Amino acid sequence: MSPAPTEKEQLASRIPAQLAREIDIYETELELKKQGKLDERVFAETRLRRGAYGQRYDNGQRHDGVETRQIEYPEPRLTKGPNTLWDAPGMQRIKIPFGRLTAEQLELLADLAEEYSDSILHVTTRQDIQLHYVHIEDTPDLMRRLAAVGITTREACGNAVRNVTACPTAGVCAGETFDVTPYAHALAWFLLGHPDTQAMGRKFKITFSGCSDEPCGLTSFHDLGAIAATRMIDVRVERGFELYVGGGLGSVPQAAKLFDEFVPETELLPLAQAICRVFARLGEKNNRSRARMKFLVKKLGIDEFRRLVREERAGLEPDPRWTAFLADLGATDEHPLRPGSRLPPAQRSTAFERFRQTNVKRQRQSGYVTVKLTLPLGDFTPAQARAVADVMRRFTGDTLRTTVDQNLLLRWVSEGDLPELFSALEGVGLAEAGADTIADVTSCPGTDTCKLGISSSRGLAGELRRHLALADTELAEPARELRIKCSGCFNACGQHHAADIGFLGVSRNVGGRRVPHFQLVIGGQWKHNAGSFGLAIGAIPSKNVPEAVQRITRRYVAARQDDESFRDFVTRIGRKEIRAMIEDLTRVPPYEVDPSYYSDFGDPREYTIGDMGVGECAGEVVGFAEFGLAASEREVFEAQVLLDQGDPRNASSRAYSAMLQAAQALARRQNDSVGDDPDEIVQEFKKQLYDTKLFHDPYAGGKFAHYLFKAHREGPNGVSHESTHQLIEEAQLFVEAAHQCYERLSRGAGG
Repeated sequence: MSPAPTEKEQLASRIPAQLAREIDIYETELELKKQGKLDERVFAETRLRRGAYGQRYDNGQRHDGVETRQIEYPEPRLTKGPNTLWDAPGMQRIKIPFGRLTAEQLELLADLAEEYSDSILHVTTRQDIQLHYVHIEDTPDLMRRLAAVGITTREACGNAVRNVTACPTAGVCAGETFDVTPYAHALAWFLLGHPDTQAMGRKFKITFSGCSDEPCGLTSFHDLGAIAATRMIDVRVERGFELYVGGGLGSVPQAAKLFDEFVPETELLPLAQAICRVFARLGEKNNRSRARMKFLVKKLGIDEFRRLVREERAGLEPDPRWTAFLADLGATDEHPLRPGSRLPPAQRSTAFERFRQTNVKRQRQSGYVTVKLTLPLGDFTPAQARAVADVMRRFTGDTLRTTVDQNLLLRWVSEGDLPELFSALEGVGLAEAGADTIADVTSCPGTDTCKLGISSSRGLAGELRRHLALADTELAEPARELRIKCSGCFNACGQHHAADIGFLGVSRNVGGRRVPHFQLVIGGQWKHNAGSFGLAIGAIPSKNVPEAVQRITRRYVAARQDDESFRDFVTRIGRKEIRAMIEDLTRVPPYEVDPSYYSDFGDPREYTIGDMGVGECAGEVVGFAEFGLAASEREVFEAQVLLDQGDPRNASSRAYSAMLQAAQALARRQNDSVGDDPDEIVQEFKKQLYDTKLFHDPYAGGKFAHYLFKAHREGPNGVSHESTHQLIEEAQLFVEAAHQCYERLSRGAGG
């Protein structure tokens, strides 16, 4: 009698041969790394391309304030098998192209979360699913089980084409030009593992939007963004895309440039391939901080970039996959489980009516609605995942999508089924109202699990949700429609630049202790595919952020003119006025007066810089460096005000001056003879701080120093609003890096 097949053998018959081979190779490389036969750098890229990340780990505690959440987090499973490659469990990212999940896939994800992680599924701002506290030895088995239900983790991370995102309402939205789903599906699988995408210097992000007005696709900050478009050819309607390239957020956001007003659908895949080839060939490889495509587009200029891509496209060998999918665009169509119907009139609970008002939207198909499930901080449990799968089998079929605002969207819900569906969701804690409102706060992982996190963005988001939910009845309609987004560091994973009100995690040294802060970012635009980016106007201690939000929203409601948007309101009254509204909130009381300021949200531990003690003198002595850094912050803010007033030339001069003042403050700390001449300041800064790597951030290296060097070399020639906006962003980052450098220097000198 032959032995029973192993789980690996059982899965093999359900996994496509190519995916199975890739996982086998990964497992072999993992074994070689355990034996010390594979270089760490090589293995790092290998595991990243399979979606396996290292993560921050602080004694297994999540620091997002459990009291603000609907669900309780179980303790992470830390004793599951050996763990020889990472000092602690890591994170597994799982690609979900355009966010579509079946009930079977969702149930498997629930099983994996229980068996391999801390029993939490996390939805990201790119429609992925992440599992945290995963042991790397478990990842090959996890990947095989995913592959058996049609999910891959390949290129979920690393220098590759990341998850292709798209409107979660594609195919059911009344305002769309056409359904972009089949195009997103085709491009995602065409580029997955494609030879022309394997030599990129950095990640490459693609998105699809069905229209230009709404934020569903967010094309403005993607490397490649496609907006559905049509044109008439004789009497025939031809489908195509308005194509944008070179967008990105990160430390300095850049809006994507128009590549072509109309790319025919037959040219979508070959043109995307050509763009990837040009990026792989000409993009930066050595300096990681300048390696995204936005830098290449800016360096070449959009006209030259367009010429190179057209030339590359002309030389491509024909590939039948370019157009094969067009013969069956209906292959990705969804089919409702129940006939469409209207909600019959009846007296229903207040909770149901509030949920229907904020979370339910009509589809363009009569009798059907979409239902959004709000997930606090993007998290849900395996039990909730299984409950959603049950709901899908009862009411909708396989129509679930994850969303870029970290929620879940059920599609093809017959409107008459809403009361029964609401009851099922309410029983598992998924019937919270407030989707797409100010209380639906987006956040990156921050200091919870990200090694780059500076302040607890999840803790702040949880606190804001609690405050805003309590104030819901007091908020007027204009304020309810605002979007808040939180990032734990300058990398902008929380997309704070594109929010009405954004927050960027930073820290400050107050009396020898570190205090968690957030830069307040104002003036971004979420609609129109994230049509514009905001600017930081000042750092606020974390504990004062909820009060700042309350003041700003109340002022907006009280002073709004007609149907004025928040962005137009900010432009009209000016950032200087908003800064004045929250000026008192920027101050931090001494530790002896209120020690709560010196801990982050959801983390009772002191947010400390180490073992530095508190000075015994009655008054703090403020040296030149502190004054210089404070002055540089003021200069950056004044640059923003000048830009708001339509004076880019003086605004750019002020931004350059801010960097000079911060550089002088640091250089004079090392050499007190440094004078006021700009050449001398930059020369001494380079000699004392940059060449010695004292200025280098542990994660960002010395990249922010290059903003000073470039501004000094080129001069503050603010010739356009866009270029000056970018210079101000760079100045803000340089000044922030100077603060952190000064803190490290002070700590190293014993205070």
